[in-house]
Amino acid sequence: LLADAEMLGAPDPELAATMGFSGFGKKARTFDLEAMFEQTRRTAVERSRKVLEAREREKEEQAEKEFRSRATDPSASASSATGAGSTLTQRYLDIAFSKSEDSSDEELTGFSMQSQTSAQGPAEDTDDEFIGPLLPPGFKDSDDDYDNDDTEEENNNPVKKIPDSHEITLQHGTKTVSALGLDPSGARLITGGYDYDVKFWDFAGMDASLQAFRSLQPCECHQIKSLQYSSTGDVILVVSGNSQAKVLDRDGFPVMECIKGDQYIVDMTNTKGHTAMLNSGCWHPKIKEEFLTCSNDGTVRTWDVNNEKKHKSVFKPRSVQGKRVIPTTCTYSRDGKLIAAGCQDGSIQIWDRNMTVHTKFHCRQAHAAGTDTSCLTFSYDGTVLASRGGDDTLKIWDIRQFKKPLNSAERLPSFFPMTDCCFSPDDKILVTGTSVKKGGGSGKLFFFYRETFQKLYEIEVTDASVVRCLWHPKLNQIMVGTGNGLAKVYYDPVKSQRGAKLCVVKTKRKERQAETLTQDYIITPHALPMFREPRQRSTRKQLEKDRLDPMKSHKPEPPVAGPGRGGRVGTHGGTLSSYIVKNIALDKTDDSNPREAILRHAKEAEENPYWVAPAYAKTQPKTVFAEVEPEDDETDKPEWKKRKI
Repeated sequence: LLADAEMLGAPDPELAATMGFSGFGKKARTFDLEAMFEQTRRTAVERSRKVLEAREREKEEQAEKEFRSRATDPSASASSATGAGSTLTQRYLDIAFSKSEDSSDEELTGFSMQSQTSAQGPAEDTDDEFIGPLLPPGFKDSDDDYDNDDTEEENNNPVKKIPDSHEITLQHGTKTVSALGLDPSGARLITGGYDYDVKFWDFAGMDASLQAFRSLQPCECHQIKSLQYSSTGDVILVVSGNSQAKVLDRDGFPVMECIKGDQYIVDMTNTKGHTAMLNSGCWHPKIKEEFLTCSNDGTVRTWDVNNEKKHKSVFKPRSVQGKRVIPTTCTYSRDGKLIAAGCQDGSIQIWDRNMTVHTKFHCRQAHAAGTDTSCLTFSYDGTVLASRGGDDTLKIWDIRQFKKPLNSAERLPSFFPMTDCCFSPDDKILVTGTSVKKGGGSGKLFFFYRETFQKLYEIEVTDASVVRCLWHPKLNQIMVGTGNGLAKVYYDPVKSQRGAKLCVVKTKRKERQAETLTQDYIITPHALPMFREPRQRSTRKQLEKDRLDPMKSHKPEPPVAGPGRGGRVGTHGGTLSSYIVKNIALDKTDDSNPREAILRHAKEAEENPYWVAPAYAKTQPKTVFAEVEPEDDETDKPEWKKRKI
């Protein structure tokens, strides 16, 4: 039919002119059956979609009515369930009726049934949620309870959050580890100590032998006071016992060194840098080029990495009488807007970063006067300040009410001017270490609950003082520096990430034996047999073989015993040196009296003059020697006449 229609509807113009019927008749109508089927299918889909949407709305309204009636009258639950059953029965009847109604069109029936089946699944699930009595309040699925058991237990018991199930020990040296620093990503750890060394540890590059990959002395013969990575982790601030802080890159190469101030200027504002020993330093948490230092010259200074010739600003702590006081520690707040310093008069003074003259907050009697406040640190929420005092206390302050501490813990000995305290990553636990005298027990790490200051937990670290502690928020691992040269890392395989977990799983590399005697073996498979070297079967056997060869092992020649042989002269040979050595012991002459030693040759010189006498034979007078007189008894002579020896 299509072929006939096309033939009738589109005649050839030349053929029509020849046959003579081109001037009458109309074009035949063409039918595109594929387009007609597509249009019919779209209409059926649209109608099915509208029917399904109407039924879904009806189901939702019915379910909402049942839920409201059940909530108002529990006794009606049975009747509502019966009503729900009758509703479902009516719904199935409607579906069957729609099947018979649409049976004339197979394409439509197939699609609509498929759509209905797919739509009924979620509808039936929705009905199942509302059928039956209400669940009791507080009821949860058993699977959810199982998943949330550990989380609830950790929330109820903060001790479970402390990662201390495993530990590794890094041997920095034999003296106190006085500085610890960990980069923001947690990949590298740096340690500094009283032995002037700074060591770099790479967790990803270390194996189980736990060896540092670099060690250097950036400040020569000055103890390291503080080490810290910048907020981006690309540079390191090194604060030592001299007056000039240094900045190193990640690999330990110097980037800048602060200038030293003029110590003869009275007003410290007018000099460009510190003039006395540094005590502490830290980076700005937001601005990666800015850092802070405090010194025994009584100033706190901010610096820019790009300008080493002069500080940016100077803050001068003052006592109650307005006199200069030495800051022993300093830090930025978490947002970088405040600068806090702990001073030797026991005060804590806080400035606005942009206002250097007057303090914004201060507490004059935070700790005992004359003690070194060793650490100040802000909580992660920025409202609380923790201070570790040299008076063996740990206090926590609300800077908005700065006159009295929120909580305080006592009897925490501290012998070092850099004893640390830090907050846990969730801001609920405060950590600090204690000092012990030699042979006086073990240094401990104490964990306090921030809200109540109740002691939650303690870890016995080692038989020396615990100086530094650091709880990294990303790794969830605790780093500790001790007084006997150890740096310990505490971690939990489940709660912690990367860090120490990366290096403990790597086996130690086998040490290569020194192959000083073996020679390089050149493999020449295509060489002639006469030029081919024998293949080495075993390195050990070759070493033993070469050891027996005096040429390869460079064995020294033993001394010749007896007469000389093989071109070598014996011990008592004919050389001048051997003759002199042999005759030194035979010369028994006593040269203690030089006059006798000279006169011993007088007779021979007179009989056989050879050197000097012939030249002066005619003019030389006869030599007259003094006669030796017997020594007189000088005991009866006065003191001024006696011979002075």
